[in-house]
Amino acid sequence: MTQTTSSQAESRVMVQNRFSNVLQWIAVPAGTVVLIVAGSLLSPKFLTMSNATNVLINMSISGIIVVGMTFVFITRGMADLSVPATAAIGGILALGLGPALGTLPAALVGILAATAAGCVNGLLIGYARVNPVITTLAVGTIVLGTAQAFVGGVIVYGQDPQIKEFLTSRLFGVVPVIVLVFAAFAVAGHLLLSRTVLGRWSYAVGSNPDAAQASAVPVRRTKAAAFALTGGLAGLSGVLLGLTLQTARPAIGTGYEFNAITAVVVGGVSLLGGSGSVPRAMAGLLFVQVLTNIMVLQGVPTEPQGLAKGLLIAGAVALDVWLRNRGGAK
Repeated sequence: MTQTTSSQAESRVMVQNRFSNVLQWIAVPAGTVVLIVAGSLLSPKFLTMSNATNVLINMSISGIIVVGMTFVFITRGMADLSVPATAAIGGILALGLGPALGTLPAALVGILAATAAGCVNGLLIGYARVNPVITTLAVGTIVLGTAQAFVGGVIVYGQDPQIKEFLTSRLFGVVPVIVLVFAAFAVAGHLLLSRTVLGRWSYAVGSNPDAAQASAVPVRRTKAAAFALTGGLAGLSGVLLGLTLQTARPAIGTGYEFNAITAVVVGGVSLLGGSGSVPRAMAGLLFVQVLTNIMVLQGVPTEPQGLAKGLLIAGAVALDVWLRNRGGAK
């Protein structure tokens, strides 16, 4: 009788786990399909090529940051709130130093400066074990102050329209080059997380830091690497944004951290660490971008848009906790 009851309980748990896994994988794609249908019904502009291109370009800038934020979440790093500052320093240095160094060397300096800020985050969080929220806010404030001092609080204008034309040009007349850059980094991030030692360490650290430490996994180095990677990718996004617009200012990265966090959480990457993937984060990003695009086309003000994203985060976190309590997170 006891064995029968135990078998029934195990079968019930297996069914619950299978249901939870299926729910995790199909919820966001299914929701995106519903949004696309709704968007096509609400606005005749929604399914046009120009609108689809705008969605892809917006996805590209945010998506590169999402790749890094995925590593931060999986390693149980909570979130990187210095993203607006590291994106700003990347864009400002790329345009500000362009006339003296040339566009590509200046862009490299901007990315390296943002990566350095990410390394500071990583050292304080991974090795000194300072709270990630406090650390990234403090480092972000310092970096943003540095950016403001560099430009004197004004807008920096680019002087290389050719690079703008190149980034916004379309391969075979269809796909913008900047979208291909994003796709390359998304694929690279996926391979790094799923096929390398660093990826295995990231999952181990996020799932159980103590067990990972006992298994000789370099917990501190892995966490530090996640923040350094995010800093560099945020800097790259800022560079691409600055070169595309040919303008940059200290507030150029405002809101990108919130967009990245929303996309990662909605995509099913656990805030509690150890669960998720880059493709799932990209699915969450697509969902958020389509929803935002629909609201913009319908003339929804900025404040309600933020409310909608906040509700998405709250709902996604609640779902994550519920699934973990049922033993369904993988």
